[in-house]
Parts: sequence; structure tokens; C-alpha cells
Amino acid sequence: MAERYIGLMSGTSMDGIDAVLVMIDGDQLRVEAALCHPWPQETARTLHALCTPGDNEIDRMGVADNLVAREFAAATHALLAKAKLEPKDIRAIGSHGQTIRHRPQLSFTLQIGNAALLAAQTGIDVIADFRTMDMALGGQGAPLVPAFHQALFAKPGALRVVLNLGGIANISVLPGNPGGVYGFDTGPANTLLDGWYRRHQHHGGSYDAGGKWAASGKPIPALLETLLAHPYFAAPAPKSTGREMFTLDWLDGELAGTSYAPADVQRTLQALTCHSIAHQLPARPESVGASQPKAELFVCGGGAHNAPLLKELASLLPAWRIASTAELGLAPDWVEGAAFAWLAERFIKHKPGNLPAVTGASRPAVLGALYPAP
Repeated sequence: MAERYIGLMSGTSMDGIDAVLVMIDGDQLRVEAALCHPWPQETARTLHALCTPGDNEIDRMGVADNLVAREFAAATHALLAKAKLEPKDIRAIGSHGQTIRHRPQLSFTLQIGNAALLAAQTGIDVIADFRTMDMALGGQGAPLVPAFHQALFAKPGALRVVLNLGGIANISVLPGNPGGVYGFDTGPANTLLDGWYRRHQHHGGSYDAGGKWAASGKPIPALLETLLAHPYFAAPAPKSTGREMFTLDWLDGELAGTSYAPADVQRTLQALTCHSIAHQLPARPESVGASQPKAELFVCGGGAHNAPLLKELASLLPAWRIASTAELGLAPDWVEGAAFAWLAERFIKHKPGNLPAVTGASRPAVLGALYPAP
């Protein structure tokens, strides 16, 4: 039976809440409506501050937990109004929440966004807390989207990689056979670019729109080499990371004693994103050659709109065809939101939502917890 689900997602970039309404009928998923709900500036500042250890964190987190839930509820109501639907028309909300810590080495991850309050304010059942069961089974709790990418985008006999460019970049490798799917976080995508931009550019927005500021600078080869020496990039999968690892404090340490122009550093951070992705992609198999001239890399997330970044990535990957997930029927801005709607449906149908080959969990598991509408 076809049912509607809403997926709510705010990533490490915190550039807005993606709200995606999908109709799911068996193996078929169709986006019916979507929007990006902006964070109020003060709430965004509160959330950014919580991502760095500081004083009085528990009280600040408790307040932010409710702030996030109310904004997620506002995004839901706006989406329902856009689709001309009522809460009763929605089977469940899949809420990722807002990650403020991800420490897989400590078997610990934390997403806030009071799911009980969200259920109360929307009148819709909420499925949340998707990551902790995977961690309880020894996994990293991330990335969770490869299972969704496999379900929607895999093509038998074809090598496809889905690259999500959020605050952190992650890849899903879809080799054309279900047993071979794997994926992991490659490292920073936009998190350092956004943070460096906010530090040095105070006249417009919270990120380098279209990569224009980075394009005005020149890459610094010595700095790029230093940044790529971070041990995360050479670590084997399964692995996941967050903005806690790739911070401006880390960058400042690598810049100590230098006097590079800020725009040149920004351009080098773009190169870091591209080189770290290119170095960690799978080798292009020879079997691809005859029937399919290039393996395919499909891009989603906010970074899919950064033309200079994609051009640089393409220059590093001449054997790959790079395209948007829009070519596969799902706009790049809505892939992650749709994924959490899909994970909510998996919970309702009691189906596993993780891929142990991706996260390192000991077995597949149903992910999430139910917060029924009162």
C-alpha cells in the first residue's frame, strides 16, 4: 500500500532544514514536495557553538534540543501547506535531528531535536535516533545513506558512486552487485570552507556561494600536502567522521607560522575536499571499459551547486563521468531528506536500515525509535 512519509535533515553545514515529502509504494519512491527551512540566525549560532566543547553544555543542549524540534515542526507545517495535505495524510516523519557530536571511536553519537516535542507539535508519529542501534552493534552509526543509495540508484553491472557533499563528504560505492556495496566518509566537504568563509567574509551569507571566493584565490601546494597528511584520509574503511575532527582549530595549527592570503587558503581547502575524495574512490575496473566508457559519479548535497569545486574534481578524475543525482530522478538537494523518509518507512515495516559493510556493525538491524503522536 502506498504511504506518505516526511524526511527531515539538517547536516553538519547547518545551512537549513531539508524537509522532503515522499510517496513510497513497495520499492518505488517519489518526491511529492520539498523545501529548505532556514535556521533562525540565533539558533544557528547556538548550534554551531554546541559543536565545540564548552561550559554548561548540558543546559545549553537541553534548550537547543527544544529549539531544533520547534524548527523541525515549523518545516513540517510549511511542507504540508505546500503540498496541501494534513497531518493525518502522513504515515510518519523520519527525523535525523541535528548532529552536535559524532565520536565513533568512543561508540558515541548525538543528534538533538526532541522527537517527542516534534510529534506533539505536528500530530504525526516520529521515527528518530537512527544511529545508535548500529553503534550498539559495533558500527560507526554512519554513513546511513548508502543503503538508500543502493535501493534507488544501483544499476546491475555498472559501477556507480554517489558522492554527498555536505559539511562532510561521503561516498556510496555501488558496483552493480548487491553484495559489493560499501561506503564511508571521505573527510571534509564544506565544513572547513564554510568556517573559513565565516571567519573572513562578513558581508554576505554563511558560506561561499558558488565557490566564488575560493575561485579568487590560488592553491598553496605545500599547505595542501600538509593537510592531506591527516591520518584520517589513509585510514581503512569502515570509517566516519565529523566536524569535531576537521575544525578551524586544527587548520589554525597547520597554518601556524605562515602568512597565506585568506582567499588562497580557501582555494586550498577546496583542493583538500577534491583531492581527498579522488584519492579514496575505488579503482576503475577494466571491465567497465568496453560497454561503459566511464564509471559514473553522481553528486548530491549542497556542494553539488559549487561549479568550481566540481570542475576541479573532474580534472582529478578523467576516467569518471560526473553528473547530478537529478539525472537519476532525485534532485541533489533532497537526497538526504528522502533517505530519512525511506529509513522511517523501513522502521515501520520492520526492515533493516543499515549496511554492515558500510558501518562495521555486526549485523543488519532495524534503525530508529518511535515517538507516537499524542
